[in-house]
Amino acid sequence: MALKFTTSYIEDAIGVFHYYKRLADGAMSQLTDEQYFQVLDPEMNSVAIIAKHVSGNMISRWTDFLHSDGEKPTRNRDEEFCNPPQTRHGVHECWEHGWQALFSALEPLTEADLARTVTIRGEAHSVMQAINRQLAHYPYHCGQIVFLAKHMQSAHWRSLSVPRGASQAFNQKVAAGEASQR
Repeated sequence: MALKFTTSYIEDAIGVFHYYKRLADGAMSQLTDEQYFQVLDPEMNSVAIIAKHVSGNMISRWTDFLHSDGEKPTRNRDEEFCNPPQTRHGVHECWEHGWQALFSALEPLTEADLARTVTIRGEAHSVMQAINRQLAHYPYHCGQIVFLAKHMQSAHWRSLSVPRGASQAFNQKVAAGEASQR
């Protein structure tokens, strides 16, 4: 599918969030149940922990987005880095809950909302700044998930983007309007 051209910041931001969610979902789909909880060393986070943290951040940031501080008093960020859900299904439910909070907050926004003020940890942000902050944060963690999954799957990894040696064919599909990196 070709990239949808838009000049809407909100529409594009939602598209970028969907793209990175798809990458992380594609990576997680290649893992065994055990690999969700595997760490590379004691200082690393597992895919389950990363998913729990991202979800916790999303629920805090995007619930009541325009009307309350993005760091909710009910959030315990430190707890996000321990005791993940005990099953793949539980991790997936947690992950989806966070993304639902994000998309439910973003989809009704208008371009006029971009200049409104929201707070995160008491600091004023324009809505656009708050979105940009998360457009940097969530892809960072999605990349961690992809990295861990690719490492664990090694020779069994199925590329989520342009496979090695296939750039020319992919570029031809893009030129024909049949594909897009996003």
